[in-house]
Amino acid sequence: MTTLFEPAYAKVNLTLDVLDKRSDGYHDIKSVMQTISIRDDIEIDVGTGKPWCLKCDKEDIPTDERNLAWKAARVYLDALKKDPDGLEIRITKRIPSQAGLGGGSADAAAVLRALNRHYGDPLSILALAELGAQVGSDVPFCTLGGTAMVEGRGEKLRKLPDLPECFFVVCKPDFSSSTPELYRKLDEKPIALRPDHMAMESALLSGDIGKICGLFVNVFDPVVTQEHLELNYIKSIFNSYGSMGQQMTGSGSAVFCIVPEFEFAAVICNMLRENYPQVYIARPV
Repeated sequence: MTTLFEPAYAKVNLTLDVLDKRSDGYHDIKSVMQTISIRDDIEIDVGTGKPWCLKCDKEDIPTDERNLAWKAARVYLDALKKDPDGLEIRITKRIPSQAGLGGGSADAAAVLRALNRHYGDPLSILALAELGAQVGSDVPFCTLGGTAMVEGRGEKLRKLPDLPECFFVVCKPDFSSSTPELYRKLDEKPIALRPDHMAMESALLSGDIGKICGLFVNVFDPVVTQEHLELNYIKSIFNSYGSMGQQMTGSGSAVFCIVPEFEFAAVICNMLRENYPQVYIARPV
């Protein structure tokens, strides 16, 4: 039996635009995504000689074939026609669920990377990301990591210059959003403000963190904030204590800000923790 270890990093959307609805009922998106240091840990025992099994230290996470990590293992092994002779996946959860931070996708991506390494890296990282598209929309990006432009349903990836050194504060309020419901609302009326992706790429190229933060736009943010005004409260705390830019990630409900120094992040955390237990300090990965 061999045990594999792999970190699973959360993602945030620095920009997120929703484009046309496709013939398959899904929407095309265009987004600059970034992995951050909030992470789950994945352990995989290969060759257990027993039926497949998945364990997680959080009770509300499915531990059968519904889990994206399980699906990723199945997709990888089927694609390469490998028999692991029994598999046990163990997930230590730290990324909040239903937050827009891609926790399940990060776990699936970590499984793909770990299994690929175990079998001698037969697939390049981009081929592995392509395989991840069969598992979920955010899995390709989470497989690649870093800073990237993500398009289509999440399967089209292009590496971008790394985000400059900075600190993130991420706050997950108690509520969660329904992603299908948010897409339906966006379909009902024109989107007032869309991200300027050309300007964002230029800002990343120049390494200007102030410009980067000034270009944050997520088309879901105003829709969710309209119904959950507490997001404005969280952002106001960010703003009052040194945030260079803030917004919701994905379809929510976590919101994040970027600050230049750890001290700013620590103060923001202290201000929010009394009302919001799920507050995290992170760095770009």
